[in-house]
Amino acid sequence: METYDALLASITPAPGQNSRTIHDPATGEAVGEAPVHTVEDLQRAVDAAAAAQPAWAALGHDARSAALMKAADAVERSAEELAQLLSREQGKPLNGPNARFEVGACAAWLRATAATPLDPETVVDDGETRAELHYRPIGVVGAIGPWNWPMMITVWQIAPALRMGNAVVVKPSEYTPLSVLALAAIINQELPEGLLSVVSGGRDVGEALAAHDAIGKVMFTGSTATGKAIIRSSADTVKRLTLELGGNDAGIVLPDSDPKAIAEGLFWGAFINTGQTCAALKRLYVHESQYEAVCTELAAVAAAMPMGIGLDENNVLGPLQNRQQYEIVARLVEAARDSGARILLGGNPDADQPGNFYPTTLVADIDNDNPLVAEEQFGPALPIIKYSTVDEAIAKANALDVGLGASVWSSDLGAAREVASRIQAGTVWINKHGAVDPRVPFGGAKQSGYGLEFGIEGLKALGVPQVING
Repeated sequence: METYDALLASITPAPGQNSRTIHDPATGEAVGEAPVHTVEDLQRAVDAAAAAQPAWAALGHDARSAALMKAADAVERSAEELAQLLSREQGKPLNGPNARFEVGACAAWLRATAATPLDPETVVDDGETRAELHYRPIGVVGAIGPWNWPMMITVWQIAPALRMGNAVVVKPSEYTPLSVLALAAIINQELPEGLLSVVSGGRDVGEALAAHDAIGKVMFTGSTATGKAIIRSSADTVKRLTLELGGNDAGIVLPDSDPKAIAEGLFWGAFINTGQTCAALKRLYVHESQYEAVCTELAAVAAAMPMGIGLDENNVLGPLQNRQQYEIVARLVEAARDSGARILLGGNPDADQPGNFYPTTLVADIDNDNPLVAEEQFGPALPIIKYSTVDEAIAKANALDVGLGASVWSSDLGAAREVASRIQAGTVWINKHGAVDPRVPFGGAKQSGYGLEFGIEGLKALGVPQVING
C-alpha cells in the first residue's frame, strides 16, 4: 500500500516535462500535475507494447489470469488512496455509488475477467469434418476513456484486452488523467514492462492512436460525435472497434407500479454519479394514473440526498466534473423552464458557490420534444413525462437515434418483460436501471455504438477468431 502523497508523486511529471495543472471541480483547488504527452510519446508507447506483447501472449490464459488476480490485489491495497485521488479529480464523493465504489469495481472486474472461461468451441464434429473456433490475440489495443468513470471504464477496456494476450495503450480523458495514470501505475506492479502504457495527451494523441497502423483494435467510451470520428480515423487500417457511445436512456413506469417502492431505485438510476453516466436514466415516462404520486415520492427521495465536496463523508452527490458540462445542464433546464415545464425540485444553482455544483433537479409536465428530453443532459436533471397508453410510452422511448439502455418498472414481471422486448436498446433492466455486471454482456443499439463488453462475449471481442478445420 502506498500513501496518497507517494501515489501522486509516482505519476508526477519529471522536471522539464510538459505538464498542466488538474483542478478539483468541487473547490477549484489544484489536485496535481498531469503530463502532456505528444504523438512521439504515443509512438514510443506503441513500440514498447508491440515488443512486450508476444511474450505476454505466449504465457497462456492461466498465467495471464493469475497476473490480473494479483493486479486486483494491488488495487485493493491502495484502494483508499485511489479513491481519494478520484474524488479530488473527478468530483464524485467517496461514499455512495461513487469513488470507493468505483475503485472496488476495478478490482471486481479484474477478477471476474480473469475468472471467465473461454475454451475453444467445437462447431462441427460429424465424423467427417471437425471445425474448432479459437480466439487469438489481436496484438496492440488502443483504449480511449471518458471522464465520468475514468478508473472503472479503463479497467473495462484493459482487463479483457490483457486477458486475451494483447498489450494496451490507454489515452485517458484530458479532464481526468491523474486517476488513470495512478490506476495503471498500481496495475503495472504486476505486469511486464511496456505491456500497459498511459499516454496523457490531447486530441492529437487520440486521433493518432485511432489511425495508428500498429494498433489492431480501438475501444472507446464517449460521445457519439467522437465515436464517428474514430470510425473515420480507423478506416484506412480496418481496425476492429468496440464503441460505447452516448445514450439518452428511457425508463417506463407501468400503471401497476408502487411509486413509493420504486422511488429510490428511480433516483439512483437517474442520479448515480450525479447523472454523469452513459447508461443512466435520463427520460422517465410515467402513466397518468401514477404520475403525481411518482413525482411526489421521487422528489422526497431526491431532496434528502446530500450534495457537496466529495471528501466530506456525508455527501453522496458531487459537482459536475467540468464547467462545459455544467453549462449544458443549465441550458437544458432553462429551456424546460422557458417552455412552461414545472420545476419540482432544484433548477436554482447558487452563483456564489465555488465549484461546478448544479442542484438535483426534477422537471415535470414537459413535452417529449423539449431539449431536456430529446438531448442527453448528462447531469443531475431528470425530465418526467406523462403518458396515457403503454404503446405511446414505447413509441416515445424509441423515438431517438440512440439506444444504450432502458428500464421498465412494474409489479408484474411478465408485463414488464413484454414491454422490455419492444424497446430499442442494448440492455433493458426491470425494476432497476444501469446495473452492469461483469458476467453479463453490455453494448448499445442504434447510434449508441456497437460491440459487446463483459463476460465471454467481451473476451471474444478482444480476440481474432480463427477456425481450425480438419
